[in-house]
Amino acid sequence: MPHYVTLIESTSLDFPATLCHGALERSYPCIWAIGNLDILKTRLVGFFCSTKCPGSVIVQIYDLARALRDAGISVISGFHTPMERECLDLLLRGTQPVVICPARNIERMRLPTAWRTPIVEGHLLILSPFSVPHRRPTADLAEQRNLFVSALASTVMIAHASRGSKIDRLSAKIVASGKQVYTLDLPENTGLMDQGVTGYAVIDLVDCIQGQPVRIES
Repeated sequence: MPHYVTLIESTSLDFPATLCHGALERSYPCIWAIGNLDILKTRLVGFFCSTKCPGSVIVQIYDLARALRDAGISVISGFHTPMERECLDLLLRGTQPVVICPARNIERMRLPTAWRTPIVEGHLLILSPFSVPHRRPTADLAEQRNLFVSALASTVMIAHASRGSKIDRLSAKIVASGKQVYTLDLPENTGLMDQGVTGYAVIDLVDCIQGQPVRIES
């Protein structure tokens, strides 16, 4: 099934304003897209999770992904680590907007079968800041991609970050930028909360992301 790649230059009206000012370390002269560009006009929540994730956190992350999907919240991520991929499977079962940012150029990318119907239906967008020579993901491109995702996101959700991991270091950069960052309020995420990341239970996180008051138990 053919797919059409759109090149969006920084001078285009479709180019996200958040990418024009060197947010989170760099600016982007152009980006490549497959899918519904109107998704870029929605309020995007960045989603990250470390490669290594304790079993005690995994059930909560599944619950979080379902809650984001059921609330219709637009999610943007590289969906690269094992738990990020698991969450993508859950998100694609809904009809809310999803943005996938591979750590490579997408012009000749073979799209997985599971992505094709959501693209046709208009609730999936594939986005990349990488030019044609970058056809294979690398660790360096993945770090650049995570900054790209963070720059596009209105708020960021870090489900879990191992201490000293790349996601842990990314979290510190996002917090320093002044952007709101949330995590699950669990002992395994104490390191994130020590950085200034706000922790909540799953039941309250969706309300926080949507700007609604958090329930206070009496």
